[in-house]
Amino acid sequence: MQRGAVCLLLLSALSASAAEMGRRAVPREHPYLLGPRDELRALAKQRPPEYERMVRVARGESTDARTWIISAGLVAAIEEDAGLAKAVHQVVMKVVNGPIRVGHVTFGSDLAYCGFAYDLCHDAWSAEDRARFHDYVNKTVDANVKSETSVFHNAWYSYKNWGIGIASYATYHDNPRAKEHLRVLEQDYRTRAAPAFDTAGDGGGWAEGYYIHYWQYKWLLFCEIARRVEGIDYYALAPKFYRERAVAAMFETYPGSSQYNSRRSIPMGDSGGRTYGGDRDEDLAARRILVNYFRDDPSAQAVHVFNEITPRVGTGNNAYKDFLWRDRAVPRVDLTAFRLSHYSPGPGFVYARSSWDDDATYFFFKAGDRFTAHQHLDVGTFLIFKHAELVGDGGHYTDFGGDHDVNYHLRTIAHSTMLVHDPQEKWPAIRAGKVTSNDGGQHHDWRHHNGAASDLQDWQKQKNQFDIADMLAFEDRGGYVYAAADATRAYSPNKLEHFTRQIVYLRPDTFVIFDRVKSRDLSFRKTWLLQAMNVPTRTDVGLAIENGKGRLSVQTLLPEQPEVRLVSGADLYTVGGNRYPPSRDTGPAPKCRVEVSPSRAATQDYFLHVLTTGSRGDPAAPEAELVRRDGRVMVKVAGAEVVFQTDIVSAQVTPAAR
Repeated sequence: MQRGAVCLLLLSALSASAAEMGRRAVPREHPYLLGPRDELRALAKQRPPEYERMVRVARGESTDARTWIISAGLVAAIEEDAGLAKAVHQVVMKVVNGPIRVGHVTFGSDLAYCGFAYDLCHDAWSAEDRARFHDYVNKTVDANVKSETSVFHNAWYSYKNWGIGIASYATYHDNPRAKEHLRVLEQDYRTRAAPAFDTAGDGGGWAEGYYIHYWQYKWLLFCEIARRVEGIDYYALAPKFYRERAVAAMFETYPGSSQYNSRRSIPMGDSGGRTYGGDRDEDLAARRILVNYFRDDPSAQAVHVFNEITPRVGTGNNAYKDFLWRDRAVPRVDLTAFRLSHYSPGPGFVYARSSWDDDATYFFFKAGDRFTAHQHLDVGTFLIFKHAELVGDGGHYTDFGGDHDVNYHLRTIAHSTMLVHDPQEKWPAIRAGKVTSNDGGQHHDWRHHNGAASDLQDWQKQKNQFDIADMLAFEDRGGYVYAAADATRAYSPNKLEHFTRQIVYLRPDTFVIFDRVKSRDLSFRKTWLLQAMNVPTRTDVGLAIENGKGRLSVQTLLPEQPEVRLVSGADLYTVGGNRYPPSRDTGPAPKCRVEVSPSRAATQDYFLHVLTTGSRGDPAAPEAELVRRDGRVMVKVAGAEVVFQTDIVSAQVTPAAR
């Protein structure tokens, strides 16, 4: 056996034993899911502002039914309010007496919130209604046992298993099948989900992208309950993911606060979050849960300080999340001394900032493998933010598999990476949607139209199709960050020999991007893409993009005599003469696609760009100087020098003197 395999087996064994430590009997006296009554009462005394806000929700504020159930259930348990408990019970019985929901629907949430009501308001349930609930739980589990089986996909965690787990713990001593449901869930997690976490989520990022902000809190809520009531530590089974997740989640938010004093998460793959939604509050709560667990880790303590900059959820109906998870007693460190970049090797994510101030420059770069359906054909893409989004993520996630989705939104043309146009290239169906565009972008030949694996073993069987990119280098030297990626395998080998991207981020505000692209045929047009949040204006040195208080200067140094095209308005969603407009506006999205191509045909081309962030009204960005000599290209900008080799992936950086 190879040494690496031995180490993996040892790590697995250690993690399993850690997860078993402290395993104990599930309490019999309700409530116990979120803590016994005396602990909940003590919490109400420790956190009076949070409790008072939760009481207002429980006793009359207009809110959604599910949020009200848990808020009112907690208040009923703490204050032993039989009338409020009865009201909660009556609401959830409408679900229990309703039809059994099956498939890609949120049956897990139905199970979870009914489970909370059963536990927190247990005395309000008659023996007959308890039996109905047990039957409802068992029938729902049986109807969905074969649904949502991909552990790389959000639904395994949020549509399905968090609810099965919570409802089963709530009925642990009453429902004869509850223990069976929990053991099946635990076994599936140990053998399939935990390895997926530590592969696609190594370093705390998650390859599926933005969808982690929809499901992570729900799953962590179950993990906390399992740890509290039975002593099962699900975190210990996937340490490469959980230990870094709070840090990655902190880096996945843009600087500054916006609507309702919330922090917006960056777009990755199928994305929401362009306008305020409950996922922002759940992100905050999820970071808090992990910080509380890893409270002795200085990195978690830094995240705690970051969390406390926005100490409460955005909307009142989510006050219970503050009540349960905002622990002011976590030790603090100096956030300004914490590192300014993070790398998640599992999904191939690089995050960097200029500082922890709210006016910081922010950068995200993606070059990782394929695991599941909500990912896009976007290897090599990047985001830049200063005061506001400047380089964003194109298109609108209006549906899954519609014309706009499969012909624009998830395709390479909607991202800031590279096109190589072979007129004869064709794409098979994606997400079962009809592909009628040839954008010149990244290819897929997955055996399933969603490009998804069910678990790590299934992924390994298809590795030749899913292993599509490598992050070749990542280093943070303080004055600069360097990242390099090989995106060759993301494209059809019939048209592309190689595509590598190197990015040097010269703190605080300058990015030097060097791309080496070689096509199989000199007639295949190459196009460098930038997704601009607004239509740029032309300046003496290139382009200027402004959005809000932010400004981005774009200088093209290579190719020489480039053809620069700005695509906006009705043309933005036009590909190959066909229009694929979104069915609705999901929030601020790039309004212009910057396209840069060589003016002369060649198989080998180099693209070199200098991007500089600033504030609206700042003086023009310094002009960059290009020097080509002996197979090298040198960029001189803002007192720094960056040298790239043209034949290999290599960079030498001399930062500006301070």
